[in-house]
Amino acid sequence: MADQIVVRGAREHNLKNVSIELPRDKLIVFTGLSGSGKSSLAFDTIYAEGQRRYVESLSAYARQFLGQMDKPDVDLIEGLSPAISIDQKSASRNPRSTVGTITEIYDYLRLLYARIGIQHCPNDGTRLERQTPQQIVDRIMTLAEGTRFQVLAPVVRGRKGEYDTLLSELAGQGYVRARIDGEVRDIAEFLASGEKLARYENHSIDIIVDRLVRREDINRRLTDSLETALRLADGVAGVELVAKGDEEGEILTFSQHVGCPKCGSSFDEPAPRNFSFNSPFGACENCEGLGTKFEVDPDLVIPDMSMSLREGALSPWRTAHTQYFHRMLVSLAEQEEIDLDKPFAKLSAKHQKLVLHGKDGAMQVKYRNRFGKVRQFSTSYEGVIPWIKRRHVDAESDYTREQFETYMRQVPCPACNGARLRPATLAVTINDKHIADVCDMSIADSSEFLSGLNLNNRDSIIAERITKEINARLGFLLDVGLNYLTLSRPAGTLAGGEAQRIRLASQIGSGLVGTLYVLDEPSIGLHQRDNRRLIDTLIRLRDLGNTVLVVEHDEETIKESDWIVDIGPGAGEHGGWVVYSGPVSGIGKATDSITGKYLTGQASIPVPKKRREPSGYEITVRGAREHNLQNIDVSIPLGCFVAVTGVSGSGKSTLIRDILLPAMMQKIYKSKDSPGKHKAVDGIDAIDKVIDMDQSPIGRTPRSNAATYTGVFDSIRKLFAASPEAKVRGYQPGRFSFNVKGGRCEACSGDGTIKIEMFFLPDVYVPCEVCKGARYNRDTLEIQFKGKNIAEILDMPISEALDFFSNQPTIARHMQTLVDVGLGYVRLGQSAPTLSGGEAQRVKLAGELAKRSTGHTMYLLDEPTTGLHFEDVRRLLTVLSRLVDQGNTVLVIEHNLDVIKTADWLIDLGPEGGSGGGLVIAEGTPEAVAAVPGSYTGFYLAPMLGLPSVPLDGVKKAISKVPKVSPAPKASKAKASVKKVAAKKATPSSKAAVKRPTVKKK
Repeated sequence: MADQIVVRGAREHNLKNVSIELPRDKLIVFTGLSGSGKSSLAFDTIYAEGQRRYVESLSAYARQFLGQMDKPDVDLIEGLSPAISIDQKSASRNPRSTVGTITEIYDYLRLLYARIGIQHCPNDGTRLERQTPQQIVDRIMTLAEGTRFQVLAPVVRGRKGEYDTLLSELAGQGYVRARIDGEVRDIAEFLASGEKLARYENHSIDIIVDRLVRREDINRRLTDSLETALRLADGVAGVELVAKGDEEGEILTFSQHVGCPKCGSSFDEPAPRNFSFNSPFGACENCEGLGTKFEVDPDLVIPDMSMSLREGALSPWRTAHTQYFHRMLVSLAEQEEIDLDKPFAKLSAKHQKLVLHGKDGAMQVKYRNRFGKVRQFSTSYEGVIPWIKRRHVDAESDYTREQFETYMRQVPCPACNGARLRPATLAVTINDKHIADVCDMSIADSSEFLSGLNLNNRDSIIAERITKEINARLGFLLDVGLNYLTLSRPAGTLAGGEAQRIRLASQIGSGLVGTLYVLDEPSIGLHQRDNRRLIDTLIRLRDLGNTVLVVEHDEETIKESDWIVDIGPGAGEHGGWVVYSGPVSGIGKATDSITGKYLTGQASIPVPKKRREPSGYEITVRGAREHNLQNIDVSIPLGCFVAVTGVSGSGKSTLIRDILLPAMMQKIYKSKDSPGKHKAVDGIDAIDKVIDMDQSPIGRTPRSNAATYTGVFDSIRKLFAASPEAKVRGYQPGRFSFNVKGGRCEACSGDGTIKIEMFFLPDVYVPCEVCKGARYNRDTLEIQFKGKNIAEILDMPISEALDFFSNQPTIARHMQTLVDVGLGYVRLGQSAPTLSGGEAQRVKLAGELAKRSTGHTMYLLDEPTTGLHFEDVRRLLTVLSRLVDQGNTVLVIEHNLDVIKTADWLIDLGPEGGSGGGLVIAEGTPEAVAAVPGSYTGFYLAPMLGLPSVPLDGVKKAISKVPKVSPAPKASKAKASVKKVAAKKATPSSKAAVKRPTVKKK
């Protein structure tokens, strides 16, 4: 086998005819600026060709079912293995997918519970056991010598009826006595007396088959009596021990099949399918295995309780069939004396219930028609909540159903409490835990539980192989830092980095050898504490005999690699060259390598000489209890750069994205999304705008680009429409849009390409023969500005467009912000789907920077450094600093220490992930947090600030003495000019906090 992967003449995207040789069976890191061509070489060239060659080795029939990759633009690639890509795409959005199902751990758990689980009756908790007559005899023979007992056949157990016929048949078979509803009666005398059992009441009848005294010689008679009782009562028999003295008699119940000896319910032998919530045999019948149900939320139906019914307090009835529902409410109000003009909050509980939940019986509705005549009809008033439920169930389209879901919340299913499974399935336990209990534990806790199972010899033998597989997979998840996740966590709620590490863990578990793995930034979302474990995992994957290619910016990962490939020197048009390829130790000698300068310390992101003081205003979240947050209070100072830190799973996203963001959106924009569990959020009045900037694409179609997203394309189209030639022809700005008919090329509908379907080969896109890829028709392209038509403008790099439009202030301002965020290399018309996540986020940032600032805006960014090189991070921090200098607040959730060290204020959560987190470990300046014992963030941050690291020994002891730096005192007014507040002189105490932070115990 070749010991190298040889690439010759790679020209994919911006690659400049790259030729490179990479060693096999090594950990190779690709690095470089965002947009330099790393992914083009690693994913779009090397991985794409490895995958394509493997797929082409399959039959034409098989290929039509597989996603095919285009042949990359490369002359030659040698030494390739079958390739597996582990990228940042989030896991399945299917609500039935969980961490347990996508890792296959749940499949093994189902098998384990089906084979050694102990069944219980879901009605009364009685243990269910199948016993043969001989086993029952052996059990009875363990009683003390001389014990008196009688054998019973429970022929009727808690059922309605008279049972005359049954008793007559039993008397005819020679049975003399029966215990009827707890009283021993002679059957013949009972029938002769004419006494009858109440037909519609529940009764229990036990036939007394035999009376015995425990002696060694009763085996044969006892066996015969038990077999008779089992035959009479369909496999169930009872043994009543005769009471001695004041003691009460005890009844032992035995069953030949899996059934409850007490209530008589029968159950199937558990099989793996009974534990699957995706199977009708195991799924909860109420929620069909989803674990949640949609329930109407009165708070969403009546978002403003201060409004009256006449003013439209009922949100669903404000527009739809308004007149009809208004008539209903007026008639209801007349009959029930409801004041339509009183605020809904002030109506009595009875009247509120009538409006929301309806009224029984018919109601006369009177109204005037358009001719002024009074008409009336009889109907029932079902109430707004039952009306929403009915319309939701009857909805024929997804759109209509989603409209009604805006008034509903997903709540845990009341039947299974969110466990997704049937009651009989949840009654099967191992060591007193059912399968949903195990799935609700964190991966660390479930690993500990399954490793310490207390089993008998038989069950241990059965479980050995199954638990070995489960524990191995759990171990791989622990190795990649996912100890805080639960197996029941829906896959759709996982972050991209978490989903990627789960796939990485699965690949290690597969044990493949001789494979080419290509990973995209596996360290995303990972705290510095867990980074070492991830690197060890990558090394382990390499040591199995695989080649591991990693696109990564993390300094520790780069330094631990065997080989580094630095692509650059710049981005876009200025990148696409291999600046350096070789061992990490030699990159410092590459003069053109920006990466080398950062790794050798020649370049760095400086620590601010002076940190901004909080403005005096703050937003405080009180009593946060969502997910793992432990009833914490957190204050976010306004007017500065705030970073929320902590290990993965400590509760950062829960606090900011699940509680704070929805609360602010509700208050400012009247959003219907409700925040997670908390008591209150104070201080939102101090801001007037919230902007959530994530790394989601700016558009999912090729028609969206940076120019259309930022709005600069509107100004460019107006500029073209204002040219003399366009005015003569009567062209409007819409003429220069490729999205509408008129100016675009109709042969390709403005796409510039034509798709040719190739069935079992990848689809081919060819340039449009009419417009030659320009997207516009000939007449539109004849209109020019400074010698360039609209298509040529869209093909310009943004840096070139800045010079071109330098005398157009509005356009130049937009272009300048795009250049400022480091996107000068991107072409104006480059389609949105081709932009990376980091590039998309910076386009959003540029769009915000170009707007006029109010100075009262909160910017939320979740890991903004994803996909960014050291140099890109420096530029990003410059842009964020500009936003803060305008008086705004920037709030980031971040693990990158370069960002954390430049923040003005830190909020560190922890100490661990999952159930071990959810506490505020420290708040204050980075220097203050670095001095806190027990803060993992502080431990790794201290060296970057030139401070000694506080030892992490005894982290849990330190948690009870959590220090907290006091924020600046609150201002007296709810809202004021941030610029004015920021201009105030710092108090002596706040100045001291910058140099040597003062701390107070939390």
